[in-house]
Amino acid sequence: MLIFLTSALMLCFFAVMLIVGFSCRKHAIDVDGFVLGGRDVGPWLTAFAFGTSYFSAVIFVGYAGQFGWNFGLSSTWIGLGNTFIGSLLAWEILGRRTRVMTHHLDTKTLPEFFEKRYQSKTLKIVASVIVFIFLIPYTASLYNGLSSLFNIVFSIPYWIVIAAMAALTAIYVIIGGYKATAVNDFIQGLIMLVGIVAVIVSVLANQGGLTEAVAKLSKESVEVASGTALNGAFASFLGPHPFDLLFVVLLTSLGTWGLPQMVGKFYSIKNEDSIKKGTVISTIFALIVAGGCYFIGGFGRLFGESAFIKKMPDGRILFDSIIPAMLREMPDFIIALAIVLVLSASMSTLSSLVLTSSSTLTLDVVAPTFKRGLSEKKKVRTMRAFVVFFVIISAVIAVIKDRYNITFIAQMMGVSWGALAGAFLAPFLYGLYFKHVTKASVAVCFCFASCMTVIQLLHSSGVISFNGEILGFIFKSSINSGVVSMVGGLILVPVVSLFTPKIQKETVDDIFEGLERTVTVQVKRKEQLVEHP
Repeated sequence: MLIFLTSALMLCFFAVMLIVGFSCRKHAIDVDGFVLGGRDVGPWLTAFAFGTSYFSAVIFVGYAGQFGWNFGLSSTWIGLGNTFIGSLLAWEILGRRTRVMTHHLDTKTLPEFFEKRYQSKTLKIVASVIVFIFLIPYTASLYNGLSSLFNIVFSIPYWIVIAAMAALTAIYVIIGGYKATAVNDFIQGLIMLVGIVAVIVSVLANQGGLTEAVAKLSKESVEVASGTALNGAFASFLGPHPFDLLFVVLLTSLGTWGLPQMVGKFYSIKNEDSIKKGTVISTIFALIVAGGCYFIGGFGRLFGESAFIKKMPDGRILFDSIIPAMLREMPDFIIALAIVLVLSASMSTLSSLVLTSSSTLTLDVVAPTFKRGLSEKKKVRTMRAFVVFFVIISAVIAVIKDRYNITFIAQMMGVSWGALAGAFLAPFLYGLYFKHVTKASVAVCFCFASCMTVIQLLHSSGVISFNGEILGFIFKSSINSGVVSMVGGLILVPVVSLFTPKIQKETVDDIFEGLERTVTVQVKRKEQLVEHP
């Protein structure tokens, strides 16, 4: 019954994705249409595209399991941070200015924004290289957790699951471009909303209800630094490791402000009224999906005795197996819905990443090498080719990592988010608001984030080690070093800008013209006749 139900839902899901791709092909005939949907995408599609790009299967299967196990119910703070910092504040602070300035400068990618905002082709090239290097392993990480989840129902090789998901995503992105991606994101987002709510209800019902589940969790103990057992920490307000929790919240929430596939959603939204509506929609979506994922992950320890939770050779828990182990005790329909949910989350983020990567490489690296430039058709054709390239590369990396357990690939995936956010957050945010930011400060920020990433990779690989408390804490994990990269960039950019040459005032004034333009609106008033006695 479970196999039949899951197969039927998946076939319907795949059919809808393909139908949407073909129906949107007329919107993908030129660069603006293929990359930005003609800059005419409404609030619902944009908000759901933002949310589904944000919350992938990594969140549901990997992070919810890992952080739920480590922090207990306090991991819900991560979901709340994603909601109010990563979504609400991102839309409020970045939304309007990003749309207006990128439209005024006619930029289609984040590296192109850096070029025109800071008057530097070098910055564009460096930014493109950073995107190219770190989006690929990030894309490959989207397949994490799919294997253990699909093994609940199907006894098929992992590479077949990866190949099917990659091929389907590539088809509808190539045919329909951004518009197809946005429409499918909306459909996939609806599936995620329904799926998360259903999983929460089922897991709590399995444990006797919310009160009973919390009571059981409060009996779990954790050993603290002093060697004593701390009871009830996993059901407490801030959990057993509040400082580590804070760093996770910062990286996964503030980090979205500098990710090219996230801020790119503001390029394409229709108008300012759509931004206001999109802010509300995106925030509600994040509250349900992110809040729900981390909340349910907080009960992971109640399933600690499950035979389906796997362990690594050194005895540590394999976090990707926690959520699938929880789902095995659910009704068949919930399991089938959860599998489609994870497919939706993975494919929506995958489509956003490959579209971002292909457009960046085509428009910022390949096209400028031609003296006479490329025609619109050739640019679109090139981007479609790169979509295929990036999908294949990400799938191959995921298969190699799974089959040969290559540690370096896993570490690259782990640092990707921090590397991108650390390099781009400060230059992008300050570039939208302050006229006196210099290109030298942006270069320093790029360099700082890249160096932090290389050091983290070397440390994680065991090539180098740190004995000091400060450096040891910073490079203890890619989460810590990623947060330091972001915060360091936010400090470095304004400080370096004080001492380095400024961009010409006339040029900067022209860049900010769109934001400062006064709009005159004609108001019609009706005359009221007042009778005097």
